[in-house]
Amino acid sequence: MTKTVAIVTGASQGIGRATAVRLARDFSALVLVARGRENLDETAQLVREAGAEALVIAADLGEPAAAQRVVDETVSAFGRIDALLNIAGAVPQIDLFEMTDAQWDGGLALKLHGARRLTVAAWPLLKAAKGSVVLMSGNSAVFPKAPYAAVGTINAAIVALAKAFSDRGIADGVQVNSVLPGPVMTGRRQSYLEHWAPLHGMTVEEAAAKFPEEAGIARYGAPEEIAELMAFLVSPGAKWMTGSALRMDGGEVKSI
Repeated sequence: MTKTVAIVTGASQGIGRATAVRLARDFSALVLVARGRENLDETAQLVREAGAEALVIAADLGEPAAAQRVVDETVSAFGRIDALLNIAGAVPQIDLFEMTDAQWDGGLALKLHGARRLTVAAWPLLKAAKGSVVLMSGNSAVFPKAPYAAVGTINAAIVALAKAFSDRGIADGVQVNSVLPGPVMTGRRQSYLEHWAPLHGMTVEEAAAKFPEEAGIARYGAPEEIAELMAFLVSPGAKWMTGSALRMDGGEVKSI
């Protein structure tokens, strides 16, 4: 049986971890990439328990040389790449007029350029395997607001980048899509609520209820729900879907 290999970035926590564990049901081996080794080892254990091999690569994809190292180590271990899921990249939610150039550059370096460089580096292997790529954006791409201007701007760039890759992929046989999640309850969001709530005289539970209500949705999403969409996009059943930007946000975006 031919081994199938998927690279998941941002795999140490949240949506990245959930996606890696979900893909362990469909791929023979998962390459897990993030900056922190300790949390990656925890993800690797979950992947192995789910039935797949796991290779851990601690790398900061904001650094230009990291992408090629990830591809080289993947090829050395497994000889191929069938899917690439670019999930890494947290962008600070800071007001448009308060963000520094360094904060803008940090978000761009990891989420946009990290995904771009890794996709380019992996492309020859993906072309050989007729593989799939997913780039993680966010629904702020379609309604950027001042309090999270960088998030919306970079997410919109991710959607455009995925569309450009998909255009090249038509000739090369590589399928490329982007995913735009809405508010998802991850460890990072939980930490934010724990910080924000006391500053506004609320309990964490009250704060957690406030944000979905203001967003016009019933609840936060779960990382595992986004992982199911990611798994579908790199499955045989989605092969004719390319160049699409798929929102999964509980109905937060009200436009068509």
